Amino acid sequence: MAGSQVKLEKMKLRQDYRNLWHSDLMGTVTADTPYCCISCLCGPCVSYMLRRRALYNDMSRYTCCAGYMPCSGRCGESKCPQLCLATEVFLCFGNSVASTRFLLQDEFNIQTTQCDNCIIGFMFCLSQVACIFSIVACIVGSDELSEASQILSCCADMVYCTVCACMQTQHKLEMDKRDGVFGSQPMGVPPAQQMSRFDQPVPPAGYPQSYPPPAQGYPPASYPPPGYPQH
Repeated sequence: MAGSQVKLEKMKLRQDYRNLWHSDLMGTVTADTPYCCISCLCGPCVSYMLRRRALYNDMSRYTCCAGYMPCSGRCGESKCPQLCLATEVFLCFGNSVASTRFLLQDEFNIQTTQCDNCIIGFMFCLSQVACIFSIVACIVGSDELSEASQILSCCADMVYCTVCACMQTQHKLEMDKRDGVFGSQPMGVPPAQQMSRFDQPVPPAGYPQSYPPPAQGYPPASYPPPGYPQH
């Protein structure tokens, strides 16, 4: 009961976030067309790479579904985080994309626009309608209804793959911004306890490039982790 209350409070808090994604879902196709195509063709692989990057390539920070699901922290992630992440992105692809999204939103106080919400909502609604049609077609046994349900399911799958690809491209563009790819000053690696920032104040719109502020004496010399790209 307490866990449900905390999740409800987190969802309400996201409504007060002031910052915007570097690109909305409609603009991701033109903002980075090659990456959007790759995300559509090999979504789980892209989801794996994006989660690692969201964690600053430090897998000691990894928790299943970024700590947003009941299974989080109970899957032995600390023993083999790479295997757990690979399992997550292939078996729970939708959750892996959503978890990376929540992780970035909570770290940088990013809101989702009404247009993006409509697109994501349409994707879920179409999937549910396709599922209902398939069940009804099985019960009724009508060939026409069965064919219609298959067409609807195909459309739902295409919308799902397309929206997930756009979401992953949106995440990639946001991390490009974070890492200074667009010419801005790269942001420092936040302490682990700041990766989910529900207890932090909301910054002004257009979060400053030095945000989030490092703790005293942070980051240590080992951060960013070896091999993490410097811009």
